[in-house]
Amino acid sequence: MSARVLVAYATKLGSTAEIAETMAHVLRDAGHRAAAQAARDVRSLDDWDAVILGSAIYAAYWQKDARRFIDRFHVELVARPLWLFSGGPLDRRLAKADQPITPHGAEITAGLGARAPRTFGGRLSASADVDPQVLQTHRIGDFRDWQSIVAYAYRIARELDRMTFAPPAE
Repeated sequence: MSARVLVAYATKLGSTAEIAETMAHVLRDAGHRAAAQAARDVRSLDDWDAVILGSAIYAAYWQKDARRFIDRFHVELVARPLWLFSGGPLDRRLAKADQPITPHGAEITAGLGARAPRTFGGRLSASADVDPQVLQTHRIGDFRDWQSIVAYAYRIARELDRMTFAPPAE
C-alpha cells in the first residue's frame, strides 16, 4: 500500500521549497501519495503516514517555521516515520558531500527518531531580497545537487515500500 507523505518545508527565498516539491514529485512517481507544503501552513498531521521536514539554513540555524512545526507536532512526529533535510551551503563541494544535519538542527530535532538526515546545497541569486552585505560575502549561484536530492527521495520511497500503514479513515 502506498504511503501518504507530507513534505513540509521552511524556506526564506524559495530554494528549499523547490527541493521539497522535487521530493514530493519523486515520491509520487514511486507510487506514494505525497504533497509539499510550507511548514507554517500545516494545521494537522492526521492525513499523513510519514513526514519529511526540510529547512533552509542560515548561519547554521534552521528556520523559525521549522522550529515551530516541530513544537506544534512533536508528539505526532515521534509516532511517524520522519526524515529531515536542510538546504543552504553555497559551496559545490559541500553540496555533494553527505553532510549531517547542523548542530542547531540536531538540537531542535533531538528525540524525534528521524531517519537519515541530509544537508543539500542551496541557492543564492544576485537579485535575492537579502541584506546587500550577504550578496558581497556569499557565493552567488545554485549549489543544489539535484541528482543527490532525487536519490535521497527514492531512498525514502524504498523505505516506505517496506512499511505497513493503516488504510486512511473514511
